[in-house]
Amino acid sequence: MPAAARLLEHFPNLVTMFFTRAAEKGDAPFLWGKSGGTWHSTSWAEAARQVAALATALKASGLRAGDRVMLVSENRPEWAISDLAIMAAGCVTVPTYITNTERDHQHILENSGACAVIVSTQKLAKVLMPAVLRSQARIVIGFDDMKLGQPGSIDFYDWRALIAEHATDPAETAKAATMQRSDLACIIYTSGTGGAPRGVMQHHGAILHNVAGAARVVSEDFGWDDEVFLSFLPLSHAYEHTGGQFLPIGLGAEIYYSEGLDKLASNIEEVRPTLMVVVPRLFEVLRTRITKAIEKQGKLSNYLLDRAIKIGGKRAAGKPGSPLDLPMKLVLETLFKPKIGKKFGGRMKAMVSGGAPLNPEVGVFFESLGLTFLQGYGQTEAAPVISCNRPAAGLKHDTVGPPLADTEVRIAEDGEILVRGELVMHGYWRNEDETARVLKDGWLHTGDIGVIDAQGRIKITDRKKDIIVTDKGDNVAPQKIEGMLTLQNEIVQAMVSGDRKPYVTAVIVPDPEWTQEYCAKSGAGCNFAKLKEDRDFKAAIGAAVERVNKDLSQIERIRRFILADEPFTIENQQLTPSLKIRRHVLREVYGERLDALYKG
Repeated sequence: MPAAARLLEHFPNLVTMFFTRAAEKGDAPFLWGKSGGTWHSTSWAEAARQVAALATALKASGLRAGDRVMLVSENRPEWAISDLAIMAAGCVTVPTYITNTERDHQHILENSGACAVIVSTQKLAKVLMPAVLRSQARIVIGFDDMKLGQPGSIDFYDWRALIAEHATDPAETAKAATMQRSDLACIIYTSGTGGAPRGVMQHHGAILHNVAGAARVVSEDFGWDDEVFLSFLPLSHAYEHTGGQFLPIGLGAEIYYSEGLDKLASNIEEVRPTLMVVVPRLFEVLRTRITKAIEKQGKLSNYLLDRAIKIGGKRAAGKPGSPLDLPMKLVLETLFKPKIGKKFGGRMKAMVSGGAPLNPEVGVFFESLGLTFLQGYGQTEAAPVISCNRPAAGLKHDTVGPPLADTEVRIAEDGEILVRGELVMHGYWRNEDETARVLKDGWLHTGDIGVIDAQGRIKITDRKKDIIVTDKGDNVAPQKIEGMLTLQNEIVQAMVSGDRKPYVTAVIVPDPEWTQEYCAKSGAGCNFAKLKEDRDFKAAIGAAVERVNKDLSQIERIRRFILADEPFTIENQQLTPSLKIRRHVLREVYGERLDALYKG
């Protein structure tokens, strides 16, 4: 293992890790943002100067060690600099989603007791400020120029002016960073698939443990080089915070900040990242788009795609290939895979999926196209990575790989996955009851059900609290079925239901592109309200459901379904910011209609 990887295990805190890397990298580019159609970089040395100056400014404004500072911003270089500066000042970062409502902000401000807020734009401040005015926070710092009217008792500061006014030697700030690994670094509020978000207390050592374990995977399985990350998942989510910010810092890598999901494909081609952290939903969408694009290229391209997936499927299943596979592999490697690779920048080492279960078919699909696709597993309560697939351990896409180094995992008698190690949180902020419920004798009770295979790889079977128990006592894993449904061209989203009922039902969101094609072929107008009542349209969706049912056991099969009124989105509260479905919200909206499916 490289010396640098060993060092990652011994940093006393995240701030020291950053200043150490900044001293090593000097004027090399570190953070990249795009404006005016051009990418602009901030060097490691300049970032260190800005972190040191902002940390000094925060102290000068009256903040003391342990004070909480809320950070509300889209992904951009200022986010990383602010986060590091808050910690360098001895304070605690409280990141929040830019999609939060005023009520969400109010809850987090009150629960965390944050006394200062850093916000990026006027638009975000408009939602945030009413909550700030009702809170104990008395300091607001803005990245951009803002007009906030009469802020009353709030002291408002310009981010850049503070940095300019408090120039500080980075070496002095680095020396003053005396936090220990057990000290609190940030409070990350879980996105809340059910109920109000809880503040997870992540200490410096928890994130450093994750960084060291992930760096070992990179160095041993892929070779540690000049890595480039493209950041697009919300930095307020623990997965991106650790995997998209602190892991790159530990590796001395460059970070590019995506312009948004709508420009992600073009950003990937421009930036040519070597590593990316992703969520399954994004790559389910990309899989569909790639498939449709290839379908339009003619018979040869379709044949090559089909052969690539069949060969990849055999390899993934551990089955021997046929003699005819060898020449076909050469054709695929020469003519087909380079074109796909170019769409992903041409130098991608691996894409690591986390945040929700990945359908194994998606992993096999991308592997078949020559892209290494790893599934990780974790929780915010574990900083957040617990395990990750590793090529060296043998890729198996229905598992989430072996645990990270120095991470203990065992399976409880009821099948629950338990985790122990420095990565485990110290508890939920100001919530002793919930802390006692999930932390017992040093073990984190994840709420996930799983097994460990003979190679030490974890396989997740379902969320403990999401398991459907039918009225006959049969257990059904909804996430597995939902993943299979959304792989159908006709279906973009689904929620499976049936707890304490005689059979399984579902809420289905038809795929908008497929719906447009259906309307064009049938000559029907694309009025979705009318389509929902159209017998032929529902029959077409039903045919897709039946294709899934053929691969399910009798108790898992979907007997009846309804069509959703609208897509599940963050805006309508039916998706979390990390794109997981909020079952409790969907049950409130569709509960009566789902119950009616058992009466007819």
